[in-house]
Amino acid sequence: MDIFTEQDRNKRKSVFLIFIFIAFITLLGAIFGTALGLPREEWIGSIIFALIFSSFSAFFSYFFSDKIVLAISGAKKIDKNLNKELYRILENLCIASGLPIPKFYIIDDTAPNAFATGRDANHGVICITTGLIQKLERSELEAVISHELGHIGNRDILFMTLVSVLVGTVSLLSDLFLRFTYFNRGGKKRDNENGQIQIILILAGFILAILSPIVATLIQFAISRKREFLADAVGAQICQNPEALARALEKISKDTEPLEVANSATAHLYFSNPLKNGKISKLFSTHPPVEERIAKLHGMVGKI
Repeated sequence: MDIFTEQDRNKRKSVFLIFIFIAFITLLGAIFGTALGLPREEWIGSIIFALIFSSFSAFFSYFFSDKIVLAISGAKKIDKNLNKELYRILENLCIASGLPIPKFYIIDDTAPNAFATGRDANHGVICITTGLIQKLERSELEAVISHELGHIGNRDILFMTLVSVLVGTVSLLSDLFLRFTYFNRGGKKRDNENGQIQIILILAGFILAILSPIVATLIQFAISRKREFLADAVGAQICQNPEALARALEKISKDTEPLEVANSATAHLYFSNPLKNGKISKLFSTHPPVEERIAKLHGMVGKI
C-alpha cells in the first residue's frame, strides 16, 4: 500500500466514523423520545438543543485551547535568534508542506515528545520538549515535526472539535433522559399492554443512557487513532523519510521517563502517549499501538 492510498483510507475511515456518530445520536434521540412518549418534533428538538449546547463549549475550546494547553504545559516560545538551526528545520519543512510557519514552543522536560495545536494552519502551534532535541537524531527530529505539521495541515483540531460536540451531545441527551425519567415525565399509559411496552422502553432507554457516553467516548478514541495514522502518513510525505519517523516513534515510546506536565486531558495531543502507565486496551487508547504505526511506516519506505 503506497502513502497516498494510506492517506485516503484513513480519511475515509475518519469520515465514516463521523457518520456512524451522527446516526448513533439520531437513533439515541429516537429511542429516548419514544421511551418518554414524546412526539417526533419534541425529541428532534431535544437533539438540536443538545447539539447547540455542546457547540458552545466546543466553540470556546476551538478558539482558546491552544493558549490553555501551552499554559498547562509550561511551554515557552522558542527564540528564533537563539535557535537558528531549529528554526531552519521548521522553515524547510513548512516549505516542503506548503504550510505557513506555525508558532514554535518548547517544554523544558527531558522526556522526548511533541504536540501540535491551533484552530487552523494560520494559527498553528508546534511544541517540542528539550528531551526531543537531546535524544533524537536530526532526521528523526525532522520527522516528528513533520508529523505535527501533518496534524495542522489535516485540520485535526477542527475535526476533533466536531467530535467533541458529538460526544457532548450524546452525554447531554443521556443526562436529559435520566432527569426526565427521574421526575416521571414519561408518556401516559393508555392501557396495561401499552404500559408494559412503555416500561420496557424506559428500561432500555435507561440502559442506553448509561452506556451511550461510554460508546461515544470509544468512537472518539477510534477517530483519534485514525487521525494519528493519517498524520504519520502525511508527516512521512513531508519529510520524505518514513524510516526516520518510525525510528523516532520507537525511541520515544521506549523512553521510560514520563512527561511531568502531561495529564489525561492533554495526553491525546502528543506524538506518543506521554503517560507511562503501562499497557491499556486499544479501545480505550487515543493513540494506535506503536507496533502498528511503525509497521505502517515501514510499509511506506520506497513508496513516496
